[in-house]
Amino acid sequence: MGFLQIPGLGKVHFHEYGTGNKPLLAFHGYGMTGRQFHVLEKSILKEFHVYGIDHFFHGESALDNWTEDQILSGMPKNMLRAYLDEWFKMYGKQRVSVMGYSIGANMALILAEEYPDLIDDIILMAPDGLSVYKGFHFLIHQPIGKYFFKRSTKSKWLTPALLKNLKKVHLIDDSLYTIAYNEVDTPKKRLDVYYTLNLMKLLTPDVGKIVNLINQYKIRCRLIFGKDDKLFPKSAAMAFISQLDNAEVHEVPLGHWLVVPALDEYLVNLPE
Repeated sequence: MGFLQIPGLGKVHFHEYGTGNKPLLAFHGYGMTGRQFHVLEKSILKEFHVYGIDHFFHGESALDNWTEDQILSGMPKNMLRAYLDEWFKMYGKQRVSVMGYSIGANMALILAEEYPDLIDDIILMAPDGLSVYKGFHFLIHQPIGKYFFKRSTKSKWLTPALLKNLKKVHLIDDSLYTIAYNEVDTPKKRLDVYYTLNLMKLLTPDVGKIVNLINQYKIRCRLIFGKDDKLFPKSAAMAFISQLDNAEVHEVPLGHWLVVPALDEYLVNLPE
């Protein structure tokens, strides 16, 4: 465990685990912490020493006196580079790998975009950031969506009702509904969702640039999708995958809730 003190941003908490020797900066999905990947003990944790980063409004990471207006304006993309700069100050400049699940994939991709010459591996699980997800874009960029999103943080019934309707029309499955509902059942949780998505809204990878850098620097790129994932399915990433020279793509019999022991079993049993 430790903290990265990012000037002008705050303190970023990270967890350390894994028995492998290769350093891996890992970014979790919404509602989790940097410990999320500990279930991958037979696969990822045997290969890497993981530094699992807590997002702000998750775990022990804390913004440094940011106002609500600053949060809603979003964290500048160049501040993410400082994560690795500060990590290098602690552990020495060296080659590293990055991993991201769901919304955490945006951060992993941006670090690869910033430091392609020092990245060995990129591991993306049910990744956001490879295409525009219209639901998030509507809530944080469109005037009507922004108004609705803000109102939903103060309403006991609005967000749960929306989730029920999304489930009814099969835009989310039962497991994703349960996860999402548990993240909006209190006023604080609803406000944390609102702040998290707005804070991260500027963290958009330049996908075309990243494709070229992965190919140029021959970075090993592994992508893992759930066959039943309705949020970030493989189909949404095909434009990215098709441009990579040697992508390793896996589709497993799971939904969006992907970082589970069953994924560990799948990965550890892949043929050499």
